[in-house]
Amino acid sequence: MTAIAPTAAISRSPDRLISLVLLPVALIALGPILRLLAEGFGLGGGLTFAHAAEVLGHESTRVALWHSLVTAGAGTVISVLIGAAFAFVVALTDIRARAALVFCLMIPMMIPPQITALAWMQVTGPSSVLLKTIGLAPPLGSPQPLHSAWGIAVLLGIQHASIVFLTLRAGLRMVPAELVEAARIAGARGWRVWAQVVLPLSLPSLAAGAAMAFVTALGNFGIPAMLGIPAGYSTLPTLIYRRLVSMGPSVLPEVAVLALLIGAVAIAGVLVNRLFLARRAHGLIGLSGQPLSLSLGRRRLPVEIGLWAFIALILALPLAALIATSLIPAYGVPLTWETATLKAWAEVLLRQPVTRRAYVNSLLLAGSAALILMAVTLPLAWIISRRPNWATRAVDTLVDLPYALPGVVLAIACILSFMRLPFISVTLYGTLTIILLAYLSRFLVVMLRPVQASIRQLDPAMEEAAASAGAGLGRRLRTIVLPLAAPAAAAGAILVFLTAVNELTVSALLWSAGTETLGVVIFNLEDSGDTVMASALATSIVVLVIVLMGIVQLAASRLPKGTVPWQS
Repeated sequence: MTAIAPTAAISRSPDRLISLVLLPVALIALGPILRLLAEGFGLGGGLTFAHAAEVLGHESTRVALWHSLVTAGAGTVISVLIGAAFAFVVALTDIRARAALVFCLMIPMMIPPQITALAWMQVTGPSSVLLKTIGLAPPLGSPQPLHSAWGIAVLLGIQHASIVFLTLRAGLRMVPAELVEAARIAGARGWRVWAQVVLPLSLPSLAAGAAMAFVTALGNFGIPAMLGIPAGYSTLPTLIYRRLVSMGPSVLPEVAVLALLIGAVAIAGVLVNRLFLARRAHGLIGLSGQPLSLSLGRRRLPVEIGLWAFIALILALPLAALIATSLIPAYGVPLTWETATLKAWAEVLLRQPVTRRAYVNSLLLAGSAALILMAVTLPLAWIISRRPNWATRAVDTLVDLPYALPGVVLAIACILSFMRLPFISVTLYGTLTIILLAYLSRFLVVMLRPVQASIRQLDPAMEEAAASAGAGLGRRLRTIVLPLAAPAAAAGAILVFLTAVNELTVSALLWSAGTETLGVVIFNLEDSGDTVMASALATSIVVLVIVLMGIVQLAASRLPKGTVPWQS
């Protein structure tokens, strides 16, 4: 009799937990997207395409769509060139200090796009403090070269090169060394081995990385906003922002159509990629017994110098320009020992109420999102791993949707969903709560995947033994699953915190007076001409990001493999 009672408890507890966890997760992940579809196509009041056709027929919509395709497409090509070059060298050769190299390559991806744009604007142009200090600044009145389509594309390429790198490197690790050895025995050497063996096998990973970079670039708001708006160059995300800011909630049906247009283009890009992958799939028999490692010989040192010089160009140079700008008393003044001052730092961090409030809001939102998601993903990952059925598989797929779609699409969906809650007529628009709900929806998958990977590595025999001894589901989760999955959950929480604390695309459309976030304040400071203060605030955020990334890197050796995205 003692064996029957626990078994009955085991069968009922997960069922109750499934309904308690899966339903709110599905509503958060899918609800706003369904609301967006209803607004765009009039679902509920009669399906109609008339409004969508009217919005899509506007000249401004066609121009913004073309600009989005041009900048995202060109940025993807640049991302592929940078990311692929680093991935082939880091994954396949014997270069030294690859962990440090990968860590530095990841920093541009973790830095908010508006800070990337702000830093690069301090490198070029007639007002560059760095160029003024070394006497190379172009004459006053010269145009800022980054205020153009190519300027946007280049920065999008640098920002998202890490996505291509991570995806391709994962694929290259699956290439067995035995294939290369067989090609060498057959007489193939050097570039022929790379072109006829390695490159064909890595094309699917390269295409997947390119698709992810394209979708991310398409929804990027920070870089097109900082570089495109001053030049009158609109992309779809900046067109939505300008319409919403200038005309308010009355244009929600119009921006809903524009948001759906971005989502449709993003989904089309993913489908084209899948079609390509289906035609170019190569099957590898068995697992790679030994990772491929090619010796560079005498070319190793020049290659290492080239890679580190490139890291210095895309990371150290813009950060140096950003720091230099933050240390001058007024924009345009050259940096010397006499002019150097911490006045902007003191003003931003100690005196300005809006920046202090933004720091508090961003830290509160990022910390709350990390803690809530940590509490939700533990039972969710357990259910998905231990109770596979149609419902858990559906949720496992749906949680990717809010993160895969551009942030501006999610922001519009959240405005429509939470502007007026049904039955209680309460609006969440303009509150921190709506930003937090958007963060929970967008970053759920960032937290879930590491925890899911950790739980899959656990032997179910421990839980079965505890259940046989009478331990209920809650106790098993608390005493067995939680301690063993805690490192992965902590790493996921830091990744969520890192991503959320700098977020701009979603919060730019959801904030109001009193609910500013760091990303919004930096954008507003630069937009109003306070470049020195914006640089000081941006530099402080970069320091925070690097410190948090360093903590994750130090703990990487104790975490399950694959938990830290940039871990070797």
